[in-house]
Amino acid sequence: MRDYLVFAMVMATLPYILKRPAAGVMAYVWLSLMNPHRLTYGFAYDFPFAALVAGTTLVSLMLSKQPKRFPLQSTTVVLMMFIFWITFTCFFGLQPKLVWGEWNTVIKTMFMVLVSMAALNTERDARDFAWVIGLSLGFWGVKGGVFTLLSGGGDHVYGPPDSFIADNNDLALALLTVLPLLWGLHMQATRRWVRLAMLAVCILTVVSVVGSYSRGALLGGGVMLTMLWLKSRKKLTTGLIVLLLIPLVYTVMPDQWFARMSTIDSYNKDASALGRINAWHFAVNVATHHVLGGGFKVFSPEIFYLYAPNPLDFHVAHSIYFQALGEQGPVGLLLFLVLMWCTWRCGGRIIRYCKGRPELKWAGDLAAMAQVSVVGYAVGGAFLSLTYFDLYYYIIVLLVVLEKCVVKAGPSPYAAMAPRTYEAHDPHQAPAADAAPERRP
Repeated sequence: MRDYLVFAMVMATLPYILKRPAAGVMAYVWLSLMNPHRLTYGFAYDFPFAALVAGTTLVSLMLSKQPKRFPLQSTTVVLMMFIFWITFTCFFGLQPKLVWGEWNTVIKTMFMVLVSMAALNTERDARDFAWVIGLSLGFWGVKGGVFTLLSGGGDHVYGPPDSFIADNNDLALALLTVLPLLWGLHMQATRRWVRLAMLAVCILTVVSVVGSYSRGALLGGGVMLTMLWLKSRKKLTTGLIVLLLIPLVYTVMPDQWFARMSTIDSYNKDASALGRINAWHFAVNVATHHVLGGGFKVFSPEIFYLYAPNPLDFHVAHSIYFQALGEQGPVGLLLFLVLMWCTWRCGGRIIRYCKGRPELKWAGDLAAMAQVSVVGYAVGGAFLSLTYFDLYYYIIVLLVVLEKCVVKAGPSPYAAMAPRTYEAHDPHQAPAADAAPERRP
């Protein structure tokens, strides 16, 4: 039954995608982040929904008469340079039989990221895109949080199988990264039931992160929650909720969770931590001997035997930074870091532009929360192999689109007449009679 439901839901979006390319972007992001097909057990499990939606979106984009503006700015230029570089290094990869298969997976994400930047052109697109990102992963936050509460924290929380977030640590990073965005949606909701629902989603997402038993997420979560408090407009409310989460964790989680978290300060005695350090030395050695890096899939037992200090203790990169260094070399790591810096600066430009403009407060708040998401990814990702994680690049898309449709386009001429509130879009709700028409670039 689940298979037919998911199949029907995806097929129902195709007519809307043909009319509006932005709808195709939303559907694609929903599929790639939530992975609803991984909740099925039959033919829908491996059905190429993402390819079908992507193809329909491209057709719609070519046929649509709506403006198609790809924003050229520092973030998009560095992103394209990074895409070029990870393609170039494939020709010199140390695992030629594996490198192009992984490139094919990564380049699909990168291509749709570029398509999204061209297809999303309005303030409505930016708001809807934020809701799709937040709720797609918020689903797994709620699911994992409820599971943790019902099980008393005795079992690990995992993500959908055969996905980017299948592992408990990867799921924890994804939820940690999306949490600021969920909080931003909560703050800007005007309807009371939406605010309460989003508050519940945020709390359950934190519980889900804790229930993942990820030590890296605990470290990243501390930094991210601090940044969330600093960036939040309602510092008192945010601070109180963060403080209330501490006794909740102590009440729910069993002794085995505290025993695992206590091993953070004794990494030199932990086999997993020592294995990660061995993998990091491996990445440095590969980059030292191969200035272009080893290419995709260089973290393999065969290559490990040649370059690792302990060749028998094989581990994957366990760090977005060392993964970029080992696979793409020093140049690839530099581009990755510069892209992160440009993304942060893009958010800063949006915040400065929206300051003192009440009608654009929603955009400034979204940009601030996206910046906190980048911090969560940067800190939590230091211990995980998710350099090409699609969620991070969708956060980049959100900031780029916000700058394109708010900053570059200038304020709406109707903003002073009818300032809009930041709320979930209901396509069936009729517009008010005195509402101002939506600005189109």
